[in-house]
Amino acid sequence: MNRITSLFGIKYPIIQGGMVWCSGWRLAAAVSNAGGLGLIGAGSMHPDTLREHIRKCKAATDKPFGVNVPLMYPQIDELMQILADEDVKIVFTSAGNPKTWTGFLKEKGIKVAHVVSSSKFAKKCEEAGTDAIVAEGFEAGGHNGREETTTMCLIPAVREAVSLPLIAAGGIATGSGMLAAMALGAEGVQIGTRFALAAESSASEAFKDLCLNLNEGDTRLLLKKLSPTRLVKGRFASQVEEAEARGASADELRELLGKGRAKKGMFEGNLEEGELEIGQIASLLRKRQTAAEIIDDIMDEYRKKAGNNVWDLFV
Repeated sequence: MNRITSLFGIKYPIIQGGMVWCSGWRLAAAVSNAGGLGLIGAGSMHPDTLREHIRKCKAATDKPFGVNVPLMYPQIDELMQILADEDVKIVFTSAGNPKTWTGFLKEKGIKVAHVVSSSKFAKKCEEAGTDAIVAEGFEAGGHNGREETTTMCLIPAVREAVSLPLIAAGGIATGSGMLAAMALGAEGVQIGTRFALAAESSASEAFKDLCLNLNEGDTRLLLKKLSPTRLVKGRFASQVEEAEARGASADELRELLGKGRAKKGMFEGNLEEGELEIGQIASLLRKRQTAAEIIDDIMDEYRKKAGNNVWDLFV
């Protein structure tokens, strides 16, 4: 065991990203049942929907699972109360100040990890009392930090800055990637893109098919005046790129983005008009797999690359 497996009570130090429109109870339960830590993505759920997913996940697994909460969520007070009422044991927070809610969650006996994109914000997590940190490089899909620091640069910087258990994220989808992250100082990995394309993901099949056929360079980090977001190149991404090239204001970009754009793309499968968020690592992925097959593949490759005594290196 290492600090991440011990902290969350899981077999493998593999955490599934809590991704909007992909991470429902089916995916979270499947990852947890396979030995990782599944996360329900609350960012795209109404409060009542989240409550339903938590209860269904509890019925589908007796293993630990958690909920990912973007702190910019509009009904955040209501959401946090639901987490307490439903006796959720693990919460990953992101997109906000960890000091705001960590105390409340810890008082309820909840273990808290917070996602950061710099060593500066990692220090704020340590000050806020989080139990662990997720350091995410800009290779990641969806919303990113403004620093545009790659995972290979970010992980050693964060490891040097703080002493908390450290989870690496961004551009990791394989056993080799996991080993590299561990060598740089991480104690676990958070994987989004590969699980977003898993059989149990709630993403549209059309979106999964598209992402399983991407090549290097087929995603771009856009919407930097709002919240930097990695998108698949396509009609909507081109519209954003053109608007940014002519110097569109944040308000203009907000109007272009509109409402429900991510749901339209990732959940409903409208590949022309939808917002299609996925990480750079998609270019390595070609196979449709279940969550259990993904974890087996990652751990098999990890062991082969690192040798028989691999686990001892990271205790």
